[in-house]
Amino acid sequence: MIGIWVGFLVLVLLMLALDLGVFHRKAHVVSMKEALTWSAVWITMGLSFSVFVYYGYEHHWLGLGNEVDAVDGVINNGMSATIKYLTGYVVEKSLSVDNIFVIAMLFGFFAVPPLYQHRVLFWGILGALAMRGVMIALGAALIAEYHWVLYVFGVFLIITGIKMLVLKTDHTDPNQNIVVRLTRRFFPITSRFHGQHFAVRAGAPASYESEFPGTVALPDEAVNQARPGTWMLTPLALALIMVEFTDLIFAVDSIPAIFAITGDPFLVFTSNVFAILGLRSLYFALGGMLEKFRYLKVALALVLMTVGAKMLVAKWLKEMLGNGFNFYLLGVVLLILAAGVAVSLIADRRGETVA
Repeated sequence: MIGIWVGFLVLVLLMLALDLGVFHRKAHVVSMKEALTWSAVWITMGLSFSVFVYYGYEHHWLGLGNEVDAVDGVINNGMSATIKYLTGYVVEKSLSVDNIFVIAMLFGFFAVPPLYQHRVLFWGILGALAMRGVMIALGAALIAEYHWVLYVFGVFLIITGIKMLVLKTDHTDPNQNIVVRLTRRFFPITSRFHGQHFAVRAGAPASYESEFPGTVALPDEAVNQARPGTWMLTPLALALIMVEFTDLIFAVDSIPAIFAITGDPFLVFTSNVFAILGLRSLYFALGGMLEKFRYLKVALALVLMTVGAKMLVAKWLKEMLGNGFNFYLLGVVLLILAAGVAVSLIADRRGETVA
């Protein structure tokens, strides 16, 4: 079983290395065409992985499908594992869209140039993968030991969905966030961007922008006034810290959501990873169109409440619909998301405004 984990992690690291080291080695503004192309690539890879899941669990490759799923008490075969993987992937992918709304707000607040946004998102996703790996391991251990934790997760998801419907977060001021305040208190922050660097040493050249054509080198008074040799964080680092923090907050919602579907650690982790890997390209593809999907947040809240309710009545659903009831859950989730997109597009065409 260890071999399958090592192999998957090597695949992920190889994809990330190709992404940053080959295809996005130089900082540049990501065009809509490029973003849509890469979004299609990552989504295709995520969906194609379901083929491996099917045959892996059907033929028990490297120990897959040999253990009882702690959530529904069944041993996953190829079909059940594939349905759970795809349902988890769709749920995690849809919840990552809400993360895009917040990232767009953070980039706007910190005035992160489009030239460097890809770099922030890349390192942000590396941190997100590490954090979610730890949280998934803890969640799987808890569910295996204490099955009643699933009911706690279910109630939590329903409450979170209700909060998404009621609370307005469009005008949140990141400067008031405790993470930003602590960072500013314990680390010196430069007043200007220095290319794609997250830190700069005082006494070094006034700016690193000259490394990138099309940018203008400007003096940085904060760096010039600091003691020579002092390392200082740039605003780009502050944006990265906030992206990591917000992903941690969103993981608190999304990890319980995936455990509503399956307790198999491999299915939970792989569906999360493929959903996160396409987050950067999806951000650049949707970043300029977020206002068009004004009712998508409502759909996401309904998805959370749906999977939360499924956690609470899973035993009853299994008796009524059989072991394949996750297939119906996948259909309901897709229907909710499609309705959210359709209503948003109709409202945008009519010129409606959100209160």
